[in-house]
Amino acid sequence: MKSYLYLLLSFLFFISCKTSTKKEVKVYKPVRGVITQKAMVVSARKEASKIGAAIMKKGGNAFDAMVATEMALAVSYPFAGSLGGGGFMVYRKADGEIGALDYREKAPLAAHRDMYLDEKGDPIPEKSQLGALAIGVPGTIAGIFAVHEKFGTMPIEEILTPVVELANNGFTITKKQQKRFEEKRDLFFEVNKDTILFAKEYRAGDTIKNIKLAQTLKRIIKNGKSEFYQGETGKKIVEHIQANRGIITMEDLGKYEARWRDPVRFDYKDLSVISMSPPSSGGVCLAQIMKMIEPFDISQYGHNQLESIQIITEAERRAYADRAYYLGDPDFVDIPIDTLISKGYLTTRIEDFRFDKATPSNEINCGVITGYESDETTHYSIVDQFGNAISVTITLNGAYGSKLFVPEVGTFLNNEMDDFSAKPGVPNMFGLIGAKANAIVPEKRMLSSMTPTLVEKDGKFWMSVGTPGGSTIITSVLQTILNVREYGMTMQDAVNAPRFHHQWLPDVVVFEPNSFDNKLLDNLKAKGYKINEEESRIIGKVDGILALPDGTLEGGADKRGDDTAIGF
Repeated sequence: MKSYLYLLLSFLFFISCKTSTKKEVKVYKPVRGVITQKAMVVSARKEASKIGAAIMKKGGNAFDAMVATEMALAVSYPFAGSLGGGGFMVYRKADGEIGALDYREKAPLAAHRDMYLDEKGDPIPEKSQLGALAIGVPGTIAGIFAVHEKFGTMPIEEILTPVVELANNGFTITKKQQKRFEEKRDLFFEVNKDTILFAKEYRAGDTIKNIKLAQTLKRIIKNGKSEFYQGETGKKIVEHIQANRGIITMEDLGKYEARWRDPVRFDYKDLSVISMSPPSSGGVCLAQIMKMIEPFDISQYGHNQLESIQIITEAERRAYADRAYYLGDPDFVDIPIDTLISKGYLTTRIEDFRFDKATPSNEINCGVITGYESDETTHYSIVDQFGNAISVTITLNGAYGSKLFVPEVGTFLNNEMDDFSAKPGVPNMFGLIGAKANAIVPEKRMLSSMTPTLVEKDGKFWMSVGTPGGSTIITSVLQTILNVREYGMTMQDAVNAPRFHHQWLPDVVVFEPNSFDNKLLDNLKAKGYKINEEESRIIGKVDGILALPDGTLEGGADKRGDDTAIGF
């Protein structure tokens, strides 16, 4: 009897152990982002998303919300939002019409090819990255007025008044913002030779009021675009730049115009992708990478697994090599876009890839075409209740741009001149190599990596996506789209997923720290891939909106920042 009881108790204990073990197994549950019924804004700051969404709730469309969101970011996110920067917008209207706006900065009239070289012909990075000489002619105000003139439905005063109130009443500093201010405080003093609004010792929870910026915005409401490019505001900016040995003049401001362009459009399996055209390299590189990947069934290899990482890395390597040679401002250089994104050309580009080993970058050059002679940026996505969708990426280039602040206007100015090739073959602040196509020429727009992107599925809007991140922008947008299409992720999970990056030179695959299995990284090393995990920065802060099958919208706001999705 005792042995029987012993056996019974042992059996019950075994069952309970098995049961408890099962309970300990972690089951992955998809994380959904904010879900709204009609409209949504996803941006780097809650204040900006809230103002943009409120504009649409009052009856405005996505383009009205674009103007409000962009200016609200200039107030609450000076890290990358500013009146002194520029950007790109890609749009898709409810009727399927698509287009793109280029309000990228331009080289001043006094700029020249060798302006950042020393007497030996070597680049002086500080000259193109810090201070007044690094500034390109700003395009932000021209951009928002071009959008409003073509597509806006609400008066500019009604759109911008909430932004003026935000500047007057102030925004609350987050912990991440406090850290960024602290990191750049010494540079603020060095460049401005004095304290500025953002150089004070702030703590998270403090409020910053930018009264001068509020006054500037009031003048812009009253006088329109001309206030910035011909009026009092422009004069204040030019006087400050020239007092700090910069070369921008009122003539430079007066000649600036935003340009409407045709976006890059291409198919990937059952998706139609609409992305930014040159002078952004984003759309061309994204098309090249996705079309080189397309013949491979990467979903079967699994997300962030050995074979899928290899395929994506090798496609990135080849696309960035082409970027360095062929891409620049289309108003100054001929770019063979149709060939660069064609199936035949890209099949040839990837045909030497093998799974058994890496292809060293020193064995990869730009592709041969017969007859052919931003680390900091911010992105926002908007979808309105009428079916319009936009994707916008704006920038000052480096964090707080040139670090030069105009106290009387209340804004930082960009350091976009560093995005030119100061010297062919010499990397810029993001390690990107350039060639003659991206050389400095007066009034030329510098090459960018910004990749605002819209995606259609079955002929309908499916996704708006984009990110900051300098040279990592293109690869972050790429992986986010693939995460949803190939791996079935939610928008939020796709945005949050660990990312990696390769840009041809330097020949290193950058991985987000503590996000990838050590055995996986060892297997990549064994195949000849050089890995950088320890020193890598955050790879992008993606903001996206996904249209769900039931017609609702899911926002993906990147956990790496203070990004927020708001809608109704």
